[in-house]
Amino acid sequence: MAIATVDGVSLAHEVIGDGRPWVITPGGRFSKDSPGVRELAQALAAEGNRVLIWDRPNCGASDVCFTGPSESAMQADALAGLLTQLDMAPAVIIGGSGGARVSMLTAARHPEVAAGLAVWWISGGVFGLMSLGTHYCGESLRAAWTEGMEAVVALPEWSEVLERNPSNRQRILDQDRAEFVATIERWMLAYCPCGDELVPGLAADTARTLDIPALVLRSGTSDAYHTRQTSEHVAELLPNARLVEPPWGDREWIERQDAREEGLFARWPLLAPMLLDWARDVLD
Repeated sequence: MAIATVDGVSLAHEVIGDGRPWVITPGGRFSKDSPGVRELAQALAAEGNRVLIWDRPNCGASDVCFTGPSESAMQADALAGLLTQLDMAPAVIIGGSGGARVSMLTAARHPEVAAGLAVWWISGGVFGLMSLGTHYCGESLRAAWTEGMEAVVALPEWSEVLERNPSNRQRILDQDRAEFVATIERWMLAYCPCGDELVPGLAADTARTLDIPALVLRSGTSDAYHTRQTSEHVAELLPNARLVEPPWGDREWIERQDAREEGLFARWPLLAPMLLDWARDVLD
């Protein structure tokens, strides 16, 4: 594992293979070491690609960071800086769930670092987006508001970043409580399913300007968190998008939830043949 510093934030990462640059971003606040992420990178690297896997700020062994209009936008800016620093831009930027959102925002906010875009499990819909706001922000907001920053560092949701990067404890404790509350409220509001932002932080007009090759995997009809309608609308907005069926069944997200001990991303390596064929077709 290597560490790079982007805008004062230390980012844990690893580069696998040589060739065309790719970057994989997992979902949730899961790290690059989650089952399936490295395995997908290795499958892509085996076909002549240089693949970056990384821990976003607030994930894994990277630093915590509480800046930016939203957590996803802050992470997108960090990814653009990391790709540039590693001389891997422009890259094929791919990811699922929260990683899909960060990938799209990276391409939108920093088009110079994106050669192509592939996304799946795109969070959306009223229930899905409101659930995200509560999941990512609710407990930290409540703890800071009612008890202070000591209560925030005690939350289970921050346990991994504290264990893998102990200096994060002091970073959280050093936050001004009022400013932290304002930041988390802003981040929470970013998930509001309103206006013309199908994907939080990505306006429809901006999405229509992303003319890089894009691959969008259709979500299952059973998935209330990453609705099929969201994936289809994203494919309609992106001018050079190809909408395809995923290499798994309709209930994949539900089944992954039921088999969490195996990992939410354990079957991501199944995507490799599809991703490689698409890249050869549109990028070679």
